[in-house]
Amino acid sequence: MGSNKTMSKGGGVIASPCAQLRATYHDCFNRWYSEKFSKGQWDKEECIAEWDKYRACLEQYLDDKHLRHALLEADSSPYFVKDGAGSSNSVNT
Repeated sequence: MGSNKTMSKGGGVIASPCAQLRATYHDCFNRWYSEKFSKGQWDKEECIAEWDKYRACLEQYLDDKHLRHALLEADSSPYFVKDGAGSSNSVNT
C-alpha cells in the first residue's frame, strides 16, 4: 500500500526515518480492524503503544526539520474532534 521510501534530491531512494514505526502501527491497526472491529469488538486501547511511538518519531522528525508547527496546527484544527484521551480520532463534518 504505498512505499516507505522517498526520492532524494540526488535521485536515490532513501527510507523515511519513521517508516518501520509506521509499518508496525499500520500492521497493528489492520489486524485490529479485521480481527476485532469488523466483528463488533471495540477496544480503544488496541495499538496505542504503536501509535505513540510512531507519533513521537514524527514529532521529532518535524522538530528536526523545523516543521512541527504544521502538526500543532492540525491538532488545533476545528476539523478534528478530540476524545477524552486528547487524541484526534474523527473528522468533524
